Amino acid sequence: MQIDRRTLLAASAMSALPLIGAKAQAPSLKIGVLTDLSGPYKDLAGPVAVQCVSQALEDFGAAAKGLKVEVISADHQNKPDVGAGIAAQWYDRDGVDLIVEVANSGVALAVANVAKQKNKVYINSGAATSDLTAEQCNANTIHWVYDTYMLAKSTGGALAKSGGNSWFFVTADYAFGKALQRDTTGFVEANGGKVLGSVAYPFPGTTDFSSLLLQAQSSGAKVLGLCNAGTDTINSIKQAKEFGLTMTIAGLLLFISDVHSLGLEVAQGIAVTDSFYWDANTRTRAFSERLKPKAPNVRATMVQAGVYSSVLHWLKVAAAAGVPVMKGSGTDVVERLKAMPTDDDCFGPGSIRVDGRKIHPSYLWQIKKPSESKGPWDYYKLVATTPADEAFRPLNLGHCALVKS
Repeated sequence: MQIDRRTLLAASAMSALPLIGAKAQAPSLKIGVLTDLSGPYKDLAGPVAVQCVSQALEDFGAAAKGLKVEVISADHQNKPDVGAGIAAQWYDRDGVDLIVEVANSGVALAVANVAKQKNKVYINSGAATSDLTAEQCNANTIHWVYDTYMLAKSTGGALAKSGGNSWFFVTADYAFGKALQRDTTGFVEANGGKVLGSVAYPFPGTTDFSSLLLQAQSSGAKVLGLCNAGTDTINSIKQAKEFGLTMTIAGLLLFISDVHSLGLEVAQGIAVTDSFYWDANTRTRAFSERLKPKAPNVRATMVQAGVYSSVLHWLKVAAAAGVPVMKGSGTDVVERLKAMPTDDDCFGPGSIRVDGRKIHPSYLWQIKKPSESKGPWDYYKLVATTPADEAFRPLNLGHCALVKS
């Protein structure tokens, strides 16, 4: 597999964060943040995800606990071959012990396969496909924040139950969009609804959704299901509002960064599933205050919060197990990660299942009207909570080979 010059520059130009508590010597542990630094998922992951790793190191007190950690980052350009090539180089040549993030399902599936081949550790926060803990699960990968099953159950299921019984999907034509449409269709049909049609569009690169939205409107469906994310979702919603689309818009994956870009005048009333909201409780607010000096003009998305949470958990295991163990067998490290309960300010107490699925509650929010908001980033009001043991696909339905019947 060839990595082009641009990719190599991207991998090297995003320099390592300063060593925390280390002298000018080779670090004992190394984390690679593989993310979208320049494309449609930049705001929901990107540079703030890298800062969240730094925040985890700071909050954990890595230096005080004797852990020397270096952090590097690179842009996968939303290309599976590029992401897989960088992952292999990091594991083989650069001594990376953990890869985190990867906000693209196609790239994530490719990186998970590399982690398996190299017997290293990959913790996904940004990619949504539930296939990472289904037929394509492996013993080297953990899926942290959310997935297409969780989104479909919370948003799709809620809308179907409340009268949204006919749907039309506009879908990004790659692993994430297909999985989200598939999982949402299951919940719509389980609640007596019907899918009247769908249209897939090339990803990345599509900016004009007008013809797709007209197809949706002409279908007669009550609900427009947007199986996309980032700038694609923003553009879809803006154009739907400009055209005066009369359908209910289901932003099946809508991040707080998207809401901020849209503005409340446009986004008000849309239902959002999110497992992290900066203003949800005292712990999430405390994390957000600590992160503010590093990212002063934004609030973390659930992807970025997931990077913080996953790295913090990995550091706890590293402190308990020791550096030699963390640099050894990836499957052994993942078993240790699964064995230790999770707990942090972003998601509260949780656990990691045998299939690699990180478990915590999910929340259905409604975007506030402008008159309801007290200021910037005050965007959500809670509609419903799905408990941790119900939020994700049951173990027996995923067909993961790690689950013994």
